[in-house]
Amino acid sequence: MIDKNVFTDRVRITVKAGDGGDGMNSFKSYKGKPACGPDGGDGGKGGDVYLLADRSMNDLLSFRFTNKYVAGNGERGGTNRCSGKGGEDIVIKVPVGTVVRDYESKQLICDMFTDGESRLLAEGGRGGKGNVRFTTARRHAPNFAQKGEKTEEHIVLLELKVIADVGIIGFPNVGKSTLLSKISAARPKIANYHFTTLSPNLGVVKYYENSFVAADIPGLIEGAAQGAGLGHDFLKHIERTRMLLHVVDVSGVEGRDPVEDFKKINAELKEYSAELASRPQIVALNKCDIFGAEENVARFRKAYGGDYDIYPITAMNGGGTEELIKGIIERLSTLPPVAPMEGDEGFAYRTGGTLDFDVFVDENGAYVVVGTLVDMLCRNVSLNDPDSMAYFQKILREKGVIARLKAMGVEEKDTVVVGDVEFEFVN
Repeated sequence: MIDKNVFTDRVRITVKAGDGGDGMNSFKSYKGKPACGPDGGDGGKGGDVYLLADRSMNDLLSFRFTNKYVAGNGERGGTNRCSGKGGEDIVIKVPVGTVVRDYESKQLICDMFTDGESRLLAEGGRGGKGNVRFTTARRHAPNFAQKGEKTEEHIVLLELKVIADVGIIGFPNVGKSTLLSKISAARPKIANYHFTTLSPNLGVVKYYENSFVAADIPGLIEGAAQGAGLGHDFLKHIERTRMLLHVVDVSGVEGRDPVEDFKKINAELKEYSAELASRPQIVALNKCDIFGAEENVARFRKAYGGDYDIYPITAMNGGGTEELIKGIIERLSTLPPVAPMEGDEGFAYRTGGTLDFDVFVDENGAYVVVGTLVDMLCRNVSLNDPDSMAYFQKILREKGVIARLKAMGVEEKDTVVVGDVEFEFVN
């Protein structure tokens, strides 16, 4: 049974674009005239698979219930030169901040960074050509049609990385969620025990005409960089942030040393990612209203005051938070905006990966080769270029076209038609 309360930020899904419809092989017929010429239409194009970024989604939980998405197939071509209907597209909605990768190669496909952003993920197969498309000056009644392109299933990895200006980090139970609830409209679950926060909480902080997005990241522990505790599951959510707000419990009431806690968390960040460890940090020394905190504040300033901006606060009653917000806004004004990860701009799963072919003998005795292999050759071969023609002949041999022709009984000087190329067979 799936727990709906568990934050889901990494899933695998299977996608398949629609197959192209087959072309129609048919001939007009009238009373007393059974064959009046070819009239087979083209098959319809298969449906595409699209991704759509939707800010109303908070995580990837829905994909744990439905994880296979298949677009509609194109319909077969009709008589009277009628083309088949195209397959229905399918749109997969994902949360803003979802990074999409090919599961096999781990290639970054795209980063769904902006609300409303749409991206073609898998392209439907092209419809096959009807027999009317194969008529030529010599071939008046082609008795064959092309099959539609078939598409393959692909496994895709979806990974949600929270998009925020400020990542709030620190050990469990230091007051991160309380602080977020005081400076924004967010209402995270808060209680006095460790690991209350089991998923990142986002809040928009507004201060006059300025605003920024802050993310409360679940508490880190020693060994987080190796995956201990919530480790890798949530360290990745601060990779996008422009800066870090490090909350430290300066009271020492739980027997912890705030100076050592700060050092340990930064060591975890460095071990996970040197780039992340170098991200600008502002320190909030929380629980300053507790007896003994003043002495720890002085010790902390002595240890780190020359390297970090430090703000003593009491998150419970909001003490010192206005000065903290001002400091964050001032620091953010000097930093570049959050940028999406750069995927392959033109990437989409497309047909043509499998190059197949078929051979027909037309009414004139010519051997006609059709299929995705032929389509590829027609796009890439120049008839006026000797090197290109040499490539053309090499591919026909390597892909087994010549062997198939021989098996079908082709003889010296017989006519062979490959796309727009017509030649005499020479053994």
